Amino acid sequence: MSEQQLPVVVIGAGPTGLAAAAHLVGRGLEPLVLEAGATAASAVREWGHVRLFSTWSEVVDPAAEKLLAPTGWVRPDGATYPSGADWAERYLQPLADVLGDKVRYGATVTGVSRAGRDRIVDADRESQPFTVLIETADGSQERLAARAVLDASGTWATPSPLGGDGLPALGEKAASARVSYRVPDLKDPAVRARYAGKRTAVVGSGASAFTALAALADLSASDDGAGTHAVWVLRRGISGSTFGGGTADQLPARGALGLAAKAAVDDGHADAVTGFRTAAVERDGERLVLVGEDGRRLDPVDEVIVLTGLRPDLSFLNELRLGLDERLQAPLALAPLIDPNQHSCGTVYPHGVGELSHPEKGVYLVGMKSYGRAPTFLAMTGYEQVRSIAAALAGDREAAERVELTLPETGVCGGAGLFDEPEAAPADGGGCCAAPATLTIGVGAPASSGGC
Repeated sequence: MSEQQLPVVVIGAGPTGLAAAAHLVGRGLEPLVLEAGATAASAVREWGHVRLFSTWSEVVDPAAEKLLAPTGWVRPDGATYPSGADWAERYLQPLADVLGDKVRYGATVTGVSRAGRDRIVDADRESQPFTVLIETADGSQERLAARAVLDASGTWATPSPLGGDGLPALGEKAASARVSYRVPDLKDPAVRARYAGKRTAVVGSGASAFTALAALADLSASDDGAGTHAVWVLRRGISGSTFGGGTADQLPARGALGLAAKAAVDDGHADAVTGFRTAAVERDGERLVLVGEDGRRLDPVDEVIVLTGLRPDLSFLNELRLGLDERLQAPLALAPLIDPNQHSCGTVYPHGVGELSHPEKGVYLVGMKSYGRAPTFLAMTGYEQVRSIAAALAGDREAAERVELTLPETGVCGGAGLFDEPEAAPADGGGCCAAPATLTIGVGAPASSGGC
């Protein structure tokens, strides 16, 4: 079989992976989606209780909808907000079903390389197909050949630890029974009982932390939640951008999350602790004490929810020649557009195959994984990425380099987002969030600014 007849392997049957398959089918290319779970969108289902801050109109890919239409599928009301479970059951699983045997479940990718070439060998490298090593549900192994590889495996499986230095805090592992890395589903009776009447530290400053704080505040105000209290632990200080863009956010539900977190603090359901970077977790009887790098010790808590971000698992890509930013572990050309050291606003410009290419031709990190450790990814960003890549693989460079997406602004611009004391945005609107007039995807037209 010639390389052109080989499938394009897509790793992960989540939103971006399935959209990639739809775009490849639309281009007459053969995808093979490898999903480690037993169903489509297995990661999305794990946070199924969380409501998206994007509406249905923003989380359905056009190429996917075109595949679904002949089956009688009707997109839900575009103005409403799905939960993760809604997204999986009403869109992602039906899309996977339409793709049929182009999606393979119970297939965990454990390695990707060039056939007969480790990462050292130059000779005839680009003429060799990719080889993808998988482990199946029964524990056996297989090698598959591919003409290109799109890694849409996301970052859900690798949450960042509690330690302020990016490493697990001392005692974090030993305290694992009282430490969670997910937004709690307080509609689940067992989970609700875990947090009701308890003092819980919520560590993190993004949308997930906002969601957890708002949920705990609702529990505190409920009949069965008396005594529930949150301690919001932030590694930086509180500034005008801490709670997001509020009513200025062009995604209203995203702005509302920050306002809900602010209300939790203002209404006394949560206390904020700023400038605190956790170094250790110590026991105080049945409770836990967070110890900061500066020696500060917080009052004891019953539970800790760590929402300090996610990071990519690059271990199975170790034999490929990737060009990754040393900070974010994102593609080199994309990293400057999303680096929170430079951007606190979440403004990202539409991007495609040019920004996502690597020294290893034919391999792409897409979707949430393309952002590495950067936050604020939107589904529509991933859909645009795979549209561009599918066009490039089909030889349509004009379409690959064309911008077909405008992203909503966050309503926040506050300078260097990872510093403890973020700089104020320039009064003239310039700085980190001003769209450079010369920015292009390939040779396409200048891209408008957008928010993620």
